[in-house]
Amino acid sequence: MLGVLGLVAVWWLLAAFGVAGGTIPSPWQVLHTMATDGWGLYGPNFRITALGALKGFVWGNGLAIALAIVIVLVPRIESLATQLAILSYCTPLLALGPIILVVFGGRTPTVFLAAMYCFFTTMVGTVTGLRSADRTSLDLVRAYGGGRWQQLYRVRLISALPNTFAALKIAAPSAVLGAIIGEYLGGVDSGIGVALTAAQTSYNVPRTWAMALAAAALAGLGYAVVALIARLVAPWTAQEQR
Repeated sequence: MLGVLGLVAVWWLLAAFGVAGGTIPSPWQVLHTMATDGWGLYGPNFRITALGALKGFVWGNGLAIALAIVIVLVPRIESLATQLAILSYCTPLLALGPIILVVFGGRTPTVFLAAMYCFFTTMVGTVTGLRSADRTSLDLVRAYGGGRWQQLYRVRLISALPNTFAALKIAAPSAVLGAIIGEYLGGVDSGIGVALTAAQTSYNVPRTWAMALAAAALAGLGYAVVALIARLVAPWTAQEQR
């Protein structure tokens, strides 16, 4: 809370002293613009972007966790899988976005970029978590005749929860970022990215800042939801991360 108040104070000072040629509106101007525009502007755009980010979050993290499990079960493919994951992380997604837009159209680039932005982090975190399983527990399962599958669902998956949820917390804001960038590419007529572009084009600075705050709020909401799910599903993960 103190950090947020400090940021708002610095923001207010920058606006009061006319930094950057007076292009920084005060927090009051931004809040007034948001109140004037109302839920009729922010609600639909917020909902559309959140839906795209959610779809990308599910697809990207689902594939990342599945690949991480395969890597642990079949270690020989780790080198190839890791190279492909790094390639997906290093590839400029703004270059892939227009290709996806041309091929599929619609909101597919939004979901695609949201998924790509969270894939690598979750895969690495899940692999690390799966391999952090207690060796004694793994040996105990093996001693009772259990194989890799039994070790996986009895020991490894539980051990991986702290790392996986930590990666998912990072992936949630990343998915929002990917969805907004996908909207920037065009092909859609609604969403926070579209509203941001329209506000910039019309030189409506307070609305541009307001849309940026809406995007930050959506990213923070995603992080908070994942953190709440982690606390409910695996409460010990919060204790291990302290």
